[in-house]
Parts: sequence; structure tokens; C-alpha cells
Amino acid sequence: MKRCIACGMPMSKKEDFAERDEKKDYCKYCAREDGTMQSYDEKLKSMTEFIVKTQGFDIKAAENIAKDTMSKLPAWNNI
Repeated sequence: MKRCIACGMPMSKKEDFAERDEKKDYCKYCAREDGTMQSYDEKLKSMTEFIVKTQGFDIKAAENIAKDTMSKLPAWNNI
């Protein structure tokens, strides 16, 4: 099973991949409308909002969690 290089989500079904393209290394949640991968800042914002919404952390704590998570993912190695 592949994992998204930008957020770490497991991608086990075709529907999980950006544009349903199993050759892509990132998931549907990390893709822009045109199918390209979100930038670091776009992903940080959306991941932070997701953590606030699903786990109830305040915005600063959620941002720190998102930054820590993203720092371990291949898409953000050079950032």
C-alpha cells in the first residue's frame, strides 16, 4: 500500500489517489483542483484545519502538530 508523500494518508483504493491516478504519489486531499500537488503552505493550512476540526486542538497546537508530521514526509524533505 502506498502512502501519500504530502500527508501520510494510506492510499489503498483508486479513489484515494489524486485524480484517481494510481501513478501519483499524493492523495486526493493533497491535490489542487487542477490535479497538481498543493504547496507546503497550502498543505500546512489544510492539515492544521483538519487537526483542529477532528481532534479539537487550538490553532497553534494544531499547526505545531501539522509541522511535525509534515517534517517527516518525503514531499517536504527540503523545506
